[in-house]
Amino acid sequence: MALRIGVIFGGRSGEHEVSVMSARAVIAALDPKKYEVYPIGISRSGHWVNCDGAQAALQAGHVIHSEQQGLAVLPGQAEQSLVSAPNSKQMAIPSLDVIFPVIHGTYGEDGTLQGLLEMAGIPYVGAGVSGSSVGMDKALMKAVWAASNIPQVPFLTFLRKQWEKQPEAIVEQIIIDLGLPVFVKPANLGSSVGISKAKTKEDVHKAMQLAASYDRKIVVEQSVEAPREIELAVLGNDEPEVSLPGEILHGREWYDYRGKYFETEGQRTVIPAELSQEQIQQLQRLAIEAYQALDMNGLSRVDFLMDQEGRFFLNEVNTMPGFTPISMYARLWEASGLSYSALLDRLVELAMERFQDRQRNAVEAELAV
Repeated sequence: MALRIGVIFGGRSGEHEVSVMSARAVIAALDPKKYEVYPIGISRSGHWVNCDGAQAALQAGHVIHSEQQGLAVLPGQAEQSLVSAPNSKQMAIPSLDVIFPVIHGTYGEDGTLQGLLEMAGIPYVGAGVSGSSVGMDKALMKAVWAASNIPQVPFLTFLRKQWEKQPEAIVEQIIIDLGLPVFVKPANLGSSVGISKAKTKEDVHKAMQLAASYDRKIVVEQSVEAPREIELAVLGNDEPEVSLPGEILHGREWYDYRGKYFETEGQRTVIPAELSQEQIQQLQRLAIEAYQALDMNGLSRVDFLMDQEGRFFLNEVNTMPGFTPISMYARLWEASGLSYSALLDRLVELAMERFQDRQRNAVEAELAV
């Protein structure tokens, strides 16, 4: 009997369109002999859209809210947790066996959606609530890695209110503690949205303003001169596996949002990356350490910077990376012997495994005798 799988995409994020692209590829690759697929869209305003509207969104490239195609989630109702919203003309989606939340960025990759699915009692692909939340928040992520002695570049973290109250003092602190240039990032966003490379004092002001427009928390990192950008894919729950490393060669000063998804001419990847066996083993060890330190499940892409002296610095993890067949995560596993369709099967298996393990947890306190 085919598993009923819901593929959620879109969402309230700057990565909305990227999510639609990923979902389109996932749905096309899921074996119809194994799965009944139900697409579920989330608009930029946060409204859930049922199958007909979601199918249209896959073609259009973005999700539009429709009162007649609305969907509601009922936490605690595992047998029928997705129902038609008031005024919707569509029937409820049947009970689902597993959810594949192909949402990148805030309100999807940050633990919020995962918490809702936990409450609804539906197995889902990827990291749990805590892993998703910490993996999305660069400030928390870096703090955990620092406590685990995993190498990373020096960094500072600021709140938006701090920036608004004392911008000059913060700029001076950045220059004194980190030097220039620096990278300024919103703590809770991906795909390089809102990130700037600041080379001058004036650049830092502009970069902080931009990052503060996306998030209340801002991370500033010391720049690595002319780094090599190395990525690895991790797959698994308590006993994760790691792929061969790949290197991104993009020909730009740095790998920004436009370069990642739109201005890709001249960009190429080298898989496996041209590294010694000793370097590959070091990277694979660090990738597993980073994954387990954040209590990840299912999958993650782990990104490193390599400086001109051959030192590796952990840059970030991506708990739901881009998921087209030409996305780095899928290509890394293909080069390591796991096809795109087999990768999707494995992720569904891991989702069910994690759900069953969680079901073993006691929910009632045992009274002392």
